[in-house]
Formats: sequence, C-alpha cells, structure tokens
Amino acid sequence: MAGAGGSGSSVGGRGGSGGSDAGSNPKDAGRDAGVDAASAPDSPSNVGRDAAADQSSVPGDAGSVSVPDGYVLAWSDEFDVDGAPNPKNWNFETGFARNQELQWYQSKNASVAGGMLIIEARRERVTNPNYSATGADWKTQRQYADYTSSSLTTSGLHAFTYGRFEMRARIDTSAGMWPAFWTVGATGEWPNGGEIDIMEFYKGNILANVAWGTTTRWVGAWDSSAKAVTSFGDPQWSSKFHVWRMDWDDKNIVLLVDDYQMNTTSLATAVNPDGTSPFKKDQYIIINLAIGGVNGGDPSGSTFPARYEIDYVRVFQKK
Repeated sequence: MAGAGGSGSSVGGRGGSGGSDAGSNPKDAGRDAGVDAASAPDSPSNVGRDAAADQSSVPGDAGSVSVPDGYVLAWSDEFDVDGAPNPKNWNFETGFARNQELQWYQSKNASVAGGMLIIEARRERVTNPNYSATGADWKTQRQYADYTSSSLTTSGLHAFTYGRFEMRARIDTSAGMWPAFWTVGATGEWPNGGEIDIMEFYKGNILANVAWGTTTRWVGAWDSSAKAVTSFGDPQWSSKFHVWRMDWDDKNIVLLVDDYQMNTTSLATAVNPDGTSPFKKDQYIIINLAIGGVNGGDPSGSTFPARYEIDYVRVFQKK
C-alpha cells in the first residue's frame, strides 16, 4: 500500500499493478509523506485451515494451530476473545493516512466477535478536526470524511525478521474497497525501510508487491504482481475465506494465496541505493480496509457497511 514516510519508522502505503496474472508497475510514486509511525519456499501446508472445500465460507473453523514442519509459532492472534482487539497485539492509525483515501481511520470500526477480527467500513460523515481552509496538505483541506474504517498495526509491539506469515480472511471485493495485509520496516523512513504487500485488493485484482528505496526520497522501486479475481474461476470466490501467506528468508520473499504463488522477490535485487537490504531486518504488520483514493476506485455505488473479516494472523519462524 505504497506511500512515503516521514521521520523515523514510517508507514508507507500500498500500491500495485493492475491487470492480469503478473506485471510490474511503479504505482503512485509520490505517496503521502504524512503518517509517521506508521531460497524456494517449503512445500505448501494450508496451515490450520479446514481441508473441506465447503468450509471456505465458514468463519473461525481453523481449530488449533498446526505448526509447519521445521517451524515454531513465534506469534499469533486467533481473535478468540470478543470485544476490542487485543492492545498487546494491535494499535490503531487515526484520521486520514495516505494515498488520498476517503476514509477516516478510527478504532471503533474494529471489533472481535465470533472468532474473527471484523473491520467495518461505513458510509458516514465525520468532521476533520485538522481542517484548514488554507491548508496545503490534502489531509487538512478536507473539511469532512464521508467514510470511516480501521487500520491496525503491530508497530512498537511486534516485529519480525524472516518467517512464514499467514492470514485467513474474507474480503469485500466491491467497487472502491482497498483491503490489505502488509508489512513495513520497523526502522527507517519509507520506502528505504521496505514494504511487503502480502495481500491487497482493488479494482478487481488481488496484488502481491514488494518495495524498497530509490535515489529519490519517498519513491519506491517495486516488484509487483496482480491476478484478477475472475481468473480464479470461482463465482463464489469473494464470499469465501482464503489464506494469504508469505515465506520470507534471507534469500527470497514468496507471496501466495491459497497456495497459488503470486510473486517471488530475490533479496539480492531488493537493495536500497546505499547497498543495504531493508528485508534483512524487522518488519511490522498492518491490516486495514481503505476506501477509494489513488488506487481504490469509486465506492459511491457500493453497499455499506463493508466488512473485512480476519480469522487469524500467524507468524512462524524456523527452528
């Protein structure tokens, strides 16, 4: 979810190429600078997922955590306690964030119920407390936001170098929706700290992207891949839960959905101009549902509230 950072550990923003099965696109190079924090893979193993196809539309069917061979469970959130998301695992972005998106982020749009984290995007008007008629920034020029949603991060709480990252979730693929499951560097400003989009969706496509620094501040180099939802050949795809996965080691980042390999990035090529690799140090996790903006599309004809439902998030690391 591409974007530029400010000082320190900075949440960038997602981006991605549209189109068919694969492609490269330097997506929205001039992302917003505002939100300041913010080897081949092992054989696939549908970790913790019910094997029956007719269970793919059922929330919370993962059962006990199945740990892949050669790994240990480093961290997870199974979302098994109703109420607010666990503050030991998650914090929240607030307000307008990046990419000129339409939503106002607030914590009250996220809750845990029935074994799931539910992020709900709503069509509702809220006043922007930072509004200025003479503001030079899009975040201050808007008097109102006409949508609200939530963005949860593990910044300052949990960060990881290498591992298998998994999320089982169901996403709303209506026009204007921009859900994502991604990581950014725990140190350094975007994009030199690195960004990995394990999943994002917009305009009919699932995307898997990796970004790192260039010689121009706040402009990323991208390795991007996209696949149209219709190309999965399942008319019910959007009503089902799916497993997104990253296998990340000191050689490659491999991104998959339901064991379908979306993208592979070699760490040997994902190097900042100063020769450093952002992907040999800690990244933290972000889960959010954005609306509209530079990539999200027009949500005006979509039905609200819209839901992004997450069954679990897990991080495994090699023994």
